[in-house]
Amino acid sequence: MVKWPVFPVLMLGMLMPLLVASPVPAQESIFAPGWVLQPDASSLRFQSVKNLTKVESSGFAGFSGDIDEDGLATVRIFLDTVDTKIDLRNVRMRFLFFETFQFPEAVVTTQIDPAALSDLPQRKRKIIPLTFDMDLHGVSKTLEAEVAVTLMSDDLVAVSTTAPLSVAASDFNLDGGIKKLEDAAGVVIVPSATVSFDFVFSRRTDTSSTQTAAATADPTPAAQPVATKALEPEGNFDLAACKGRFEILSRTDNIYFRSGSSRLDNRSAPLLDSLVDIIARCPGLIIEVGGHTDSVGSASDNQRLSERRAAAVSQYLIAKNIERKRIKTVGYGETRPVASNTTAEGKRRNRRIEFVVID
Repeated sequence: MVKWPVFPVLMLGMLMPLLVASPVPAQESIFAPGWVLQPDASSLRFQSVKNLTKVESSGFAGFSGDIDEDGLATVRIFLDTVDTKIDLRNVRMRFLFFETFQFPEAVVTTQIDPAALSDLPQRKRKIIPLTFDMDLHGVSKTLEAEVAVTLMSDDLVAVSTTAPLSVAASDFNLDGGIKKLEDAAGVVIVPSATVSFDFVFSRRTDTSSTQTAAATADPTPAAQPVATKALEPEGNFDLAACKGRFEILSRTDNIYFRSGSSRLDNRSAPLLDSLVDIIARCPGLIIEVGGHTDSVGSASDNQRLSERRAAAVSQYLIAKNIERKRIKTVGYGETRPVASNTTAEGKRRNRRIEFVVID
């Protein structure tokens, strides 16, 4: 019979209750207590191709987001802040492509497994696959990317694409926007773009708040105001900027009437409200609101319909405190088609409201 020494046996007897009653604590998540996106230190860019060979690089000036302690990441992109470095090109992107008056932001969400980054404090940098959902232009789609996660310090982490991500316009019902851009600029555009990002997150310092950074400001003391508005001149526009904006708004196709009716559909309000702001920032100018129709029906009926529809738009603007004397209403009927009336698409394009600055 083997006899154990008395002292080790006594020690084991004293330690055993402690070992049973005190399990090893779970490792704290790499994301605790949460991380907040730092827009000033981050970038989000996309490249597009026109006329087959000309590559244009653009980006967004406004976005916000956070990662909660469980690894749920949310990033909001404020589409009005699209930045192509050219004022009227920004306006075309906002009104013709993204239709920001109706879809002001894109939202990206993903669940990152904290366990996949548990060794990040030792390795400092890891490349991981990422599956994420993107909500853009009223469409939600699941995409995949490979990202590099870099621990810059105990309180800063960078998440960036390792290669540009290809996004097709057709995946988000943006084909019509591509066509509008082509018509407005007289170019041919490849219907997809490559997107890259380099996001820097800081560890949240205010652990008492559960508010996400997706709002206009974050509760952390170091947070900076997030840009959400369009990049354009302050105050009033000059004549060229006014004329350019009204020409662009004439191409949106987002003023709706019921068939054969001059009653505005409620879906028209977001665009018309944007128009009110632009008219207010073009003081002294007289704006012609012109109604146009296709060739279906008699010319006299189309003439009257175009007049009534133009008048309905004018009344909406006047009700929004635009001076009546600044609005001229004209109906052109079917006399000024912009496309053939032999096709459904051509007829749709001919049924329109146009805005022109009267010199």
